[in-house]
Amino acid sequence: MKIVFCGTGDIGLPSLHALATSECHTVTGVITQPDRPAGRELRPRASAVKLAALARGIPVVQPERIGRDFSALAEWQPDLMVVAAYGQILPGKVLRLPRLGCLNLHASLLPRHRGASPIQAAILAGDAESGITAMAMDEGLDTGDILLARRIPLSPDETGGSLHDRLANLAPAVLLEALELLETGSAPRIPQDSRLATYAPKLEKKDGRLDWNEPAELLARRVRAMNPWPGASARLDGNILKIHLASAVTGTGLPGTVLHTGPEGILVAAGAGSLLLREVQLEGRKRLPGKEFLRGFPLADGTKFDLSFSGPP
Repeated sequence: MKIVFCGTGDIGLPSLHALATSECHTVTGVITQPDRPAGRELRPRASAVKLAALARGIPVVQPERIGRDFSALAEWQPDLMVVAAYGQILPGKVLRLPRLGCLNLHASLLPRHRGASPIQAAILAGDAESGITAMAMDEGLDTGDILLARRIPLSPDETGGSLHDRLANLAPAVLLEALELLETGSAPRIPQDSRLATYAPKLEKKDGRLDWNEPAELLARRVRAMNPWPGASARLDGNILKIHLASAVTGTGLPGTVLHTGPEGILVAAGAGSLLLREVQLEGRKRLPGKEFLRGFPLADGTKFDLSFSGPP
């Protein structure tokens, strides 16, 4: 088949590689987001998908709005478009251009966690498993019929970064199996049960801010889910403290109060239970284990974090 790959996020790279090296299919073009300012100097930076495509000599287009400019897609006349973490909603006129429509690789077990941040949502919700769903796209938000899905269990210390990488590596096998089903005309079309749907909106920096009134178990999941971006953070004595590793443990006190400090880190009371801060970082400083942080920033028992904060993390 002639395939157009449409994606921006790094999670799509293994799938693009699988298509580009396939003996059965040809990638006729890649659609990705325009270069965006990044880094301290805010210089335009190309997506990893764009760089990978150009390195293979695959034509790349970067429409600001794909619904307004999809002339390249029409010229390529693809049999199918494969979409993975593109970052824009495709209108019906785009979805209908490929002969076999558009296939989306979604990083959750649909209909659970529709939307832009399914990886973080699965960890934050305490799900036991996640996976990749191959879905025939329609004009809704991740509402199309399911062709197939593959599951993986979540580990107790799963982070947003580790789950991202595991799902990225799982996706090519799901994609190639789905393509075979489509080629042979044997692909099932399983409607989603919208009554079971949950939603995972696009992440913002504020999603990593800790609210000490929440239970410690939820706070610990938030720390893991938001690692590496946007990262978990709390405010202490006017300073922003980034929290890289934390565990929910027993212990009671007023939420946000330091109950104890020691070799294992900083124990802070939560709405239920306590959160042990094992690895932290003051803004602009090095990331440190809790005990090393305390050598340069000692905290007395009873010190209070802000319960929540609205300023920039």
